[in-house]
Amino acid sequence: MKTTNNTVLITGGSMGIGFEIAQQLSEKGNHVIITGRDKNRLEAAAAKLNNVTAIAYDVTDAAQTTQLATRLADEFPQLNILINNAGYASSYETSVADATGVAEKAALEMNTNYLSLVRLTEQLLPQLRKQEAAAVVNVTSIVAIAPGMRTPTYSASKAAVHAYTRLLRLSLKDSTVKVFELMPPLVATEFSKEIGGLENGIPAAQVAGDLVNALENNKWEIHVGATAQIFALDRQSPEQALHALNGVA
Repeated sequence: MKTTNNTVLITGGSMGIGFEIAQQLSEKGNHVIITGRDKNRLEAAAAKLNNVTAIAYDVTDAAQTTQLATRLADEFPQLNILINNAGYASSYETSVADATGVAEKAALEMNTNYLSLVRLTEQLLPQLRKQEAAAVVNVTSIVAIAPGMRTPTYSASKAAVHAYTRLLRLSLKDSTVKVFELMPPLVATEFSKEIGGLENGIPAAQVAGDLVNALENNKWEIHVGATAQIFALDRQSPEQALHALNGVA
């Protein structure tokens, strides 16, 4: 798929992986639309980039999703790439068996990371299908393959997105819409700082670069960094992959 002269929507595009993707795609001559709930942070991010439009938007709000889809159809009818990047994660200091508030955390993560993604994708697919070449990119995680002890309910939400993405790809195999899944490991962003991301994660720019390369080469599942090793191990032994990710001997 070409990576120039596209119109791209990136949810959660004001920081972290989303911002790096926006920067790299805007530099390649694409028009990028970034969304986020924090209007000030969103506009500050857009000011650092060229050829970028900022739209304040809460992915968890069904009414706002309908409004966004209508606006995009009216103002950006050429939209041909959707990157579902917005997300939310809770970290646990104890095991999921001993933690409290698990159901509430799981509900928030599932709504933000999975249900909202499905809702937005459903509403934008009619517009994407009108394009000569289009793509949906869903950002999941290494924990969609092997869940993390510190992020059990987040892992579950990303596993749900992984399953949905595979079936969406299969459903659209004869259409002009290609479906990609970006699966980063731990990334050095504010999003992951509670689980050591700032100290131990890979640069967000590396994740964005791997995505751009995958789009150019039509590589549907993008296993960034350590994700590739966990994926290979999981194919041999899911139990070993689970233990390796969580540092269990």
